[in-house]
Amino acid sequence: MRRLLRGAGYAVLPAEAVLAGCLVAGVAVPAPVLHALELFAVVTVGLGVAGYRRARRRGLPPREALYEVVPEPVVRIVGHELGLMVSLVRWVGRRHGAGGGTEAFGHARDQAALMYGFAFVCAVESVGMSWLLWDVPVVHEVFLVLDVYTVLFVLGLHAASVTRPHLLDGRVLRLRQGCHVDLAVPLDAVAAVRHEPLFTHGKAEGELDLKVGGQTSLTVELAAPVEVVGLLGGRREVRVVRFHADDPRALLAALRQARTAPSPAPGTPA
Repeated sequence: MRRLLRGAGYAVLPAEAVLAGCLVAGVAVPAPVLHALELFAVVTVGLGVAGYRRARRRGLPPREALYEVVPEPVVRIVGHELGLMVSLVRWVGRRHGAGGGTEAFGHARDQAALMYGFAFVCAVESVGMSWLLWDVPVVHEVFLVLDVYTVLFVLGLHAASVTRPHLLDGRVLRLRQGCHVDLAVPLDAVAAVRHEPLFTHGKAEGELDLKVGGQTSLTVELAAPVEVVGLLGGRREVRVVRFHADDPRALLAALRQARTAPSPAPGTPA
């Protein structure tokens, strides 16, 4: 069943893309072909829903059940794109604080100028391409959509960093980068933490670098490894995490205070 769904999905998506391109370009598509493709798409979606419900009945959580129907990398990429657009909305609405009892530490300030500059260049390129392709309607419309989305994508990358700061409570340090990294580090697993500004990072096994503007400012060494999940679902364990914060000394002080805070006595409220 799983292989059947994957095969149908890999077949229907390119077919739908070709069909959309033909319709946009004004190419006449025979009615039987059009109806056959749409029926195939409906059947594929129906099989996907049935496969998802079957996986849920087996006791799988929603995300794992979805992976039974759609490959995990595809789900993660789509979720990442949607997350960027949601981050734009939250950024405009200035919704990037932390809940009660949790401290938030921003980390996007040092990349702002670069991201705004990149977005400006993309916007200028969009205007230029729109002017050059004005007399080719179909190509003009396609490139206009792609160019506008590129500008939103770049702004979304920055918005995701702004609206998803690092979080610290009494038990866990959550290190985040955009919409694709959300690493929960239990404070009990932290062996050492130090202020260590770095601008060059060599790749090493068991290390994770969450760079902002090419730099990191804090290094956390772990007594026990934690698992990192990549953008496409790849997993690996790390013992050293380097990351950046707008105010690294404040985050370092908060981390040290949280690690040395006395635990509540048994039988007393936390």
